[in-house]
Amino acid sequence: MADLFSMKNRVVLLTGASRGLGRDMALTLGGAGATVLCAGRTVKELEKTARAITRKGGRAHVVPLDITDEAAVREQVASIISRHRRIDVLVNNAGIIYREAIVDTTTDAFRAAVETDLVSQFMVAREVGRHMLERKYGRIVNISSIMGILGRATVAGYVAAKHGLIGLTKSLAVEFGPHVTANAIAPGYIRTELNVPLQRNKEFCVMLEQRTAAHRWGKPEDLRGPLLLLASDASAYMTGHTLVVDGGMTTILA
Repeated sequence: MADLFSMKNRVVLLTGASRGLGRDMALTLGGAGATVLCAGRTVKELEKTARAITRKGGRAHVVPLDITDEAAVREQVASIISRHRRIDVLVNNAGIIYREAIVDTTTDAFRAAVETDLVSQFMVAREVGRHMLERKYGRIVNISSIMGILGRATVAGYVAAKHGLIGLTKSLAVEFGPHVTANAIAPGYIRTELNVPLQRNKEFCVMLEQRTAAHRWGKPEDLRGPLLLLASDASAYMTGHTLVVDGGMTTILA
């Protein structure tokens, strides 16, 4: 059974690998045997991720990439294929979030969230997908959110984009089958350095514990199993699916 979840000899392109969940995902994939191409804009942080993987005996490379730059996406994908000969797995993880009431949110701010969290994911999946279709193998894992299922105040652009990413995942599955699968993970509230203010908000923490069946925040390691499932051959007959990992929050709020 362990072989089903193995990433040995797989080449993985992971966007947003510089910190938070992205860094933990990179370490997880590297630990399972993959060569992890750590993509993002902050090279120093990407280098930290890559070093953390190699220190544990894994293989990793830094890929400087602004996913909102269409020309750069095309060039980097072509460069990766030229150097590594293939991309077996794409993990679309990069994203941003703006917090402001809708009536105070500028159109540019809303557009920026949608461009980064949805349009850019489409561009990367399209360019990598062409290559996967030619090879007749591929795993695409889009990182959405429970905000792709629920609504929440002050993050309209993020919510809209994450809903759209779930829809995009379904379209990728339909068009890229049978040899390339496309699935999504919808994490709930996971403790990372990016949401420390929420973690320190006692009222919010009480609400979260009351509204999750697990009665706790999620931890980065809670996503490791789901990630390996969707990135490996263990999910060969899964496509177009969004795997919710939220401690039961959406079940209680449904």
